[in-house]
Amino acid sequence: MTVIQPTSNELPAPLAPEAPLPHRKIIRSWLIPLSERTTAWAFVLLAFDYALLGGLLSGVVLLSSVWLKLLCGLAAGFVLGRLFIIGHDACHQSLTPHRQLNKWLGRIAFLPTITPYSLWDVGHNVVHHGFTNLKGVDFVWEPKTQAEFEAMSPGRRFMERLYRSGWAPGLYYMVEIWWKKMFFPSKSSMGTTRRPLFFWDCVSVSAYGAVWIAAMAWAAIATQQSVLTLLLLGFVVPMMFWFAMIGFVVYVHHTHVRVSWHDNKAAWTKAQPFVSTTVHLTFPLQIGAVLHHIMEHTAHHVDMSIPLYRLKDAQKMLEDLLPGRIIIQPFSWGWYFKTARACKLYDFTRRCWTDFKGRATSEPQPLPVGV
Repeated sequence: MTVIQPTSNELPAPLAPEAPLPHRKIIRSWLIPLSERTTAWAFVLLAFDYALLGGLLSGVVLLSSVWLKLLCGLAAGFVLGRLFIIGHDACHQSLTPHRQLNKWLGRIAFLPTITPYSLWDVGHNVVHHGFTNLKGVDFVWEPKTQAEFEAMSPGRRFMERLYRSGWAPGLYYMVEIWWKKMFFPSKSSMGTTRRPLFFWDCVSVSAYGAVWIAAMAWAAIATQQSVLTLLLLGFVVPMMFWFAMIGFVVYVHHTHVRVSWHDNKAAWTKAQPFVSTTVHLTFPLQIGAVLHHIMEHTAHHVDMSIPLYRLKDAQKMLEDLLPGRIIIQPFSWGWYFKTARACKLYDFTRRCWTDFKGRATSEPQPLPVGV
């Protein structure tokens, strides 16, 4: 079947199962009408989520019940995730049509999660999106081989088991991504992080965090409450929920028994990793919309210029035109923990996931045609 590049008024017929996947440029051309960005909507989204965060943190201070305070703190952590997704869009230059405005809105949206904009830009846009699931380059949830795992110290093996247990995605993100690569990272962790822009972005988010902590302490004193309790419920709980949320989201985006990793760049390129290494995780009750549609992740990796408020339509278009090519996974906790049990290590020779003893836990994936 020959794939015809569409004009502005037509799309190709759905791709036949035996047909080769079109080049990314052709696939992106289908999505061009959905890449239009709206400045006003970006401001509405950002203002709404900041107001929601402010209301929930006020609830932590003003409500008398400890359980209601805790509920507000957890909900505030969820809103941190929503704000981060807005900043994520801005960092991709997909939030508004204006490049400099995106940079400032991205920094503002990232502040509550203590995420330095410029470091996220390098680690996420350049490394993760540029080399998704290419071992040795993409460091996000990069699986170890059995040989690498056995060469680790006992303590490091314990941490790897904990990270891959399904119970600690937040710990993984907090330690391996945020602490080591996003918050005043060492030169050995991020070799180019000595640039002044990186340093001052770290300073700005640190200052925001310090003001947040000071505000909660002041509110506790002013309302004659325990400073420790308000700091725990109004800062620690939201941040821990946020770390768990982002760790979970990034894990399920690219970890699945049908998702391959690659240690050969030629094979990685042939595999069209922008389609084959991402998972569209579906939820009931419009939960995807509450998450600003970040779970429509295949469309995002195919074309990062599509704004979050158009991702649902873009994902549907891709799934209609590329039937059977995109991994669509209905979410359940059973599926999640089954995946965590299966996806411990990766065997790049057999091209399959294994457990910590090297036993295959997924079907070996074929090499891309032409490799």
